[in-house]
Amino acid sequence: MSLDEALLEALPRLQKPVLRFYGWSGPAATFGYFQKMSEVEQVTSLRPLIRRPTGGGLVPHDADWTYSLGFPPGHEWHLLPAEESYRRIHEWLRLAFAHLGMESDLAPCCKKNLPGQCFVGHEKSDLLWRGRKIAGAAQRRNKLGLLIQGSVQPPPSAPGREDWEDAMRQAGSKAFGAEWRRLPSDLPLFTRAAGLACEKYSADAYNRKR
Repeated sequence: MSLDEALLEALPRLQKPVLRFYGWSGPAATFGYFQKMSEVEQVTSLRPLIRRPTGGGLVPHDADWTYSLGFPPGHEWHLLPAEESYRRIHEWLRLAFAHLGMESDLAPCCKKNLPGQCFVGHEKSDLLWRGRKIAGAAQRRNKLGLLIQGSVQPPPSAPGREDWEDAMRQAGSKAFGAEWRRLPSDLPLFTRAAGLACEKYSADAYNRKR
């Protein structure tokens, strides 16, 4: 979470979109910036619980694939309405799964069973596999740029994560003309992320701020 916030802050300097894949060292859960931790604690046993810099609901990170996307201010994606950037990222995911031989589709409307839980029911434009939600995302858009944080709950028949990451890059190139380059070592970015991790995201006071 700290690296994603640091990435958002760095986007005006980087002036390039950034796609980041990351995983979890153990079971955990994140919850939306505007949620109350006291309510989230009652609906999941996963720990630690960490407040995201983006909105949305509770997301379990015990078996998912996580990624983030950052777009600098003025980029086409930054200028999109939130509903359209949400649809577009899940269309990207749909194309990636199609590349892997797996058919999925975007939800045409909402089906919420338990409010505040991202993977219980679905929202418009979530990615569905056989009617079940397998991907959701949360966004934060401000003058610094656009940050999208996404989670994929892979179906049982899905290939390995490395194959999916490669499919994401290929789908991004085909659909949006992306030319991929590894992000160079960026000391200010990682220094800022380390500070946020220590002072903010690992602080109980911050996670319980609402």
